[in-house]
Amino acid sequence: MDWELVIGLEVHCQLKTRSKIFCGCATSFGEAPNTNTCPVCLGLPGALPVLNAHAVELATRASLALGCTVHNTSVFARKNYFYPDLPKGYQISQFDLPIATGGTIVVDDTATPPRAIRVHRVHMEEDAGKSVHDRFRDATAIDLNRAGTPLIEIVSEPEIHSAADAVSYLRRLKQILEYTEVSDANMEEGSLRVDVNISIRPRGVETLGTKTEVKNLNSFSSAERAVEVEFARQRAILESGGRVEQQTLLYDEKRNQVRSARSKEGSHDYRYFPEPDLPPLVLVDEFVQRQREALPELPAAKRDRFATQYGLGAADVDQLIGNRTLAVRFEAVASAAGDARRAANWMLGPVLAAVNASGGSLLDHAVDPDRLGALIKLEARGDVSNTAARQIFTLMERESTEPLAIATRDGLLKVSDDSALVAWIDEVFAESPTEAARFMAGERKLQGVLVGQVMKKSKGSADPKKVNQLLAARAE
Repeated sequence: MDWELVIGLEVHCQLKTRSKIFCGCATSFGEAPNTNTCPVCLGLPGALPVLNAHAVELATRASLALGCTVHNTSVFARKNYFYPDLPKGYQISQFDLPIATGGTIVVDDTATPPRAIRVHRVHMEEDAGKSVHDRFRDATAIDLNRAGTPLIEIVSEPEIHSAADAVSYLRRLKQILEYTEVSDANMEEGSLRVDVNISIRPRGVETLGTKTEVKNLNSFSSAERAVEVEFARQRAILESGGRVEQQTLLYDEKRNQVRSARSKEGSHDYRYFPEPDLPPLVLVDEFVQRQREALPELPAAKRDRFATQYGLGAADVDQLIGNRTLAVRFEAVASAAGDARRAANWMLGPVLAAVNASGGSLLDHAVDPDRLGALIKLEARGDVSNTAARQIFTLMERESTEPLAIATRDGLLKVSDDSALVAWIDEVFAESPTEAARFMAGERKLQGVLVGQVMKKSKGSADPKKVNQLLAARAE
């Protein structure tokens, strides 16, 4: 049987606000347990919610960036369920009247042709607290710092058909949220969490199969593996004559398998009804327009511009725009250097390698765009070799000296004077007589080896093109 995989994604995104959605408690990550709490987020009797206006702005901005229709009126609702980390016994969310519907995300970095995945809806809600299972051996601890943190949930239509396309969708969504500064989208800290709805059906059949939901995936790799594991599990069940049960699953990364958490609830199980302590959310057209005007250049537009304006290849463009800070820094370096291609090579090569090795961030990197641009100009003019430029870059990370001053001080300016180059070649021939004799006897493949030895002797300052010319002339 040829089975078709059907995936729908629910992405919970923490909005980048300083305070919670219905109270003034801080949303900062990593604080001591149960310190960012108050009667509202603890669910104490008589405490009333007050909607955070900035959260509404960010939710609207995200919806517009996704191409959604933002509704003038939406309604908050109580989602009723019992769980230890939900102190009120219900979550304030949105149900049948969300803030936005529609929209698309284009999947274009997988083996399949580019296509738009439709966004079903965007709704606002508060986060629950956190159950901590590894603090005590015989008990689960509850940290309510996260309770009341503002979220949007972005729900796709069930029209994704591979794990790779699901990850592509998530990458593109994460980029949009970062570019619009709606969220820091830090998956390690839980700012972006993914629930994956999975079903399978015989290829060509339109009816959806019974779905399961794998909850709280916090990395792209986990989402990809969870989809593959659950696809295989459902296929094995159906091919053995069994039936897939609708249920909520958790993915175990260490064992690479899913396990049941509970039977899957439907919307009727949550007994939704309008939140009586909050009026309908009314957004006038002028407010929505202001949020539209506040949108920055989005990743798709930036991708097209980088390709046309800078003449860069698709792989380089994709890597540059994958991180908003990297894209901004690249443009600053390209402007300073006057050479976008060399700027891209440096940003994606030595700069990223240095940042990754240090464990820091690009914003904190010691080599600012102007100094890096000046170094690239030295290399482009032929004043320093690529090897010497790398040495200068390393020194620039340790000191604030300009690249030309370092090159001059350390003798790294490219030497093109024939007499100096001939002297280095003579020394190499004297130190490697066997290779020199074989080269002079016609073994031309050794020329690269000899050039390398000259470069080493000159500490990267010899002009490799001139060295090649002099060696070729000597062998004639």
